[in-house]
Amino acid sequence: MKITLAGSLGHVGRPLTQELVQQGHSVTVISSNTERQKDIEAMGATAAIGSIEDVDFITSAFTGADAVFCMVPPANYFDHNLDLLAYYKNLANNYAQAITRSGVKKVVNLSSIGAHMKEGNGILQGTFYVESILNALPSDIAITHIRPTEFYYNLLPQVHSAKENGFIASNIEGEVVNAWVSPVDIASVIAEEITSKLAGQNVGYVASDELTYNELAKILGEAIGNPDLKWVTLTDEQLTEGLKAAGMQPAIAEGMMEMYAAINSGLLYEHYNQHKPKKMGTVKMKDFAENFAEAYNQL
Repeated sequence: MKITLAGSLGHVGRPLTQELVQQGHSVTVISSNTERQKDIEAMGATAAIGSIEDVDFITSAFTGADAVFCMVPPANYFDHNLDLLAYYKNLANNYAQAITRSGVKKVVNLSSIGAHMKEGNGILQGTFYVESILNALPSDIAITHIRPTEFYYNLLPQVHSAKENGFIASNIEGEVVNAWVSPVDIASVIAEEITSKLAGQNVGYVASDELTYNELAKILGEAIGNPDLKWVTLTDEQLTEGLKAAGMQPAIAEGMMEMYAAINSGLLYEHYNQHKPKKMGTVKMKDFAENFAEAYNQL
């Protein structure tokens, strides 16, 4: 197949490119970074260097593809001028125009847990609108929205608190269960989906491990040599003020708090719990704990 991938060689893009190339597909990787061209070509893929803010460029990159992979790259939450919702909507509209103009009929979109919620999901609200915009495409375009649970690497900023305070924390109770996922497992699911016979509009979740925050703290604590590492539950206000103090845009700090509060209440995972993946990924929290310990030891 001829497959075009947005997302450069990021956490998901690199293993996804590698897997599809190994399967023998002709892969084009979109990247805004000219320095990525050599890396992309070294992996056996073709580089399409340009901006996903440019509809003409995306259209060109999508033209002739049997299938395309779309994603909204992470935004800079410390940019105080960022309109996060507008950022999501703008890129979704760009993708929708490029898909229509290029004539591609098979799309896999990297969405997120919480994308079923129009509000109450904090910083994930944009994923609802991305799915909605893409779902408005003509019915002959098959589209699957892949909704990962929380990424393991979102825990890496906690190494500072683990080192300095002897605990890790958020506005979530210790016995709340969260589902975590590795980019490697996400890439594997996308590779399987994008090469399958898609039809209609579909949603699929991907997760690697499920455990409580107290269990999480125990696993990470053992990895860093502190078996007494505790999970501490903050108030919503404490979390928000802490994020603001670190320099995060106030509106996004509020959105981050709202997202975690929705995990705490169970609201964010209602749809996931009704439609769990048939098979969990292979990378577990104990595997990620090695990365956490490496970051911890570098402080």
